[in-house]
Amino acid sequence: MPPIGRYTASPSTPPAPGRDALLAALDRLDVPFAVVDTPAGPAAATGGTATLGDEGDGLPLLAWVPALTPDRLGDPAFRRAWGVRVAYASGAMANGIASTALVAAVARAGGLGFFGAAGLPTARIAAAVDQLEREAPGLAWGVNLIHSPQEPWQEQETVDLLLARGVRAIEASAFVGLTPPLVQLRAAGLRAGPDGAPVPARRIAAKVSRPEVAARFLAPPPAEVLQRLVEQGRLTADEARLAARLPLADDLTAEADSGGHTDNRPLSVLLPLLRAQAAEARRAHGYADRVRVGAAGGIGSPAAAAGAFALGAAYVVTGSVNQACVEADTSPLVKELLAEAGMADVAMAPASDMFEGGVQLQVLRRATMFPMRAQLLYEWYRAYPSLEALPDDVRTRLEQQILRAPVAQIWASCEAYFAERDPAQLERAAQDPKHRMALVFRWYLGRSSRWAIAGEADRRTDLQVWCGPAIGAFNDWTRGTPLARPEARTAVAVMANLMTAVPRPAARRAPARPGDRRSSTLRFRPRPLAAPPAACAAEPARV
Repeated sequence: MPPIGRYTASPSTPPAPGRDALLAALDRLDVPFAVVDTPAGPAAATGGTATLGDEGDGLPLLAWVPALTPDRLGDPAFRRAWGVRVAYASGAMANGIASTALVAAVARAGGLGFFGAAGLPTARIAAAVDQLEREAPGLAWGVNLIHSPQEPWQEQETVDLLLARGVRAIEASAFVGLTPPLVQLRAAGLRAGPDGAPVPARRIAAKVSRPEVAARFLAPPPAEVLQRLVEQGRLTADEARLAARLPLADDLTAEADSGGHTDNRPLSVLLPLLRAQAAEARRAHGYADRVRVGAAGGIGSPAAAAGAFALGAAYVVTGSVNQACVEADTSPLVKELLAEAGMADVAMAPASDMFEGGVQLQVLRRATMFPMRAQLLYEWYRAYPSLEALPDDVRTRLEQQILRAPVAQIWASCEAYFAERDPAQLERAAQDPKHRMALVFRWYLGRSSRWAIAGEADRRTDLQVWCGPAIGAFNDWTRGTPLARPEARTAVAVMANLMTAVPRPAARRAPARPGDRRSSTLRFRPRPLAAPPAACAAEPARV
């Protein structure tokens, strides 16, 4: 190999010759190093001075490897667009589990945090926005907008709040089709830049797990929806015109096998497919900027994050591992259960918000009967036309084992709830006995997640804990280290360890020689952190 320059060694760190020294340098890519030619053969050198060109004294410089630090991972365009130092986001776990404390901690460490607004009343979301403006002013944080087919008015109220409060970062999740509130959120506030190009007032990252859903976010909003919003006074004609030139989302998050709503798709299939789809959409629509594609689902170890970046992910999004963190707004009981979970300790169960459609989500199976009981409710819903039609043995099991109360008592609770929140549900139930049955069954599905957040010990076997297999990988990686304990799992420690360790398992490229007993992958052990590494901790610009 011809030299590309000259290298002058530092007296305190002379070059280390040999294959083992080169492999050791590749195992630690968070510092730069040079490959130089010495009488003893190629050597790895740190420190010293390297210059390009063959003039001057010193050893021949064969190669120079810059440091691969967390702030160099992922797509630089993502980091610039969202105003973050690292291409890392904490996903929005519903019911406020992704708390303001968690979101603010990630934002202060240079990442992007999304508050889990799904399932919360508008007043609670507004209070969270107030708190984040106080705790993380000028930093990169956002709020979740979840598709709410059972409560479309809640989706609209959330959008109205986000617009009124000027929230500029949105994570859209669980959308199967596009809704007018989502389109309004994208188009409201659009203006023309100096070159006439549309400039959005906020950025949207959409979680998707199917190509047909991705296609809707990669295309401009439908013209008929834009026109209807103009007629309703929710958009101006100029905003609608500019929206027709933009994709509905700035970024797509390829949601693979994750906790909560998921299609259990493998990331190695989904991510490349969506990246190709995004590239084709840019060509087809003539967008000035490409829609970036990130990765979520299964990000529970540095090896998983490294794999996502190697597949071309612009950024990574974590979820299940954050629920086990100190700042997550769930009970100590749930955090203990999560800390003990293995990769296979998860199962699919019917979702409360889309129960009638058979939509499922992924939950913790360990130490809880919830997945089995929730599946029974869906089977009974499919099999019988009403509560009154339930056979005696089914009704007994329902009241004694699942509801733990007479059906009449649970229905009275449903009536009180919907009379205040959504009276239309009661009107429909009065006309449709099957819908009345669905509301009673959804009572259990909805309460089970709240029992988990509250840590109801009496309902331990009914806890609904949204969780994917990533938690098992995280527990395996942290076993025997300080991060094995729930009280040591801070959001910043998890983020910094995952991102700082990525270069190490990703670095090894050369195959081992026959008889070489060195491991083909370095196992970096996590460590507790009092503060994030410098590469993560600089103050980012506002989104």
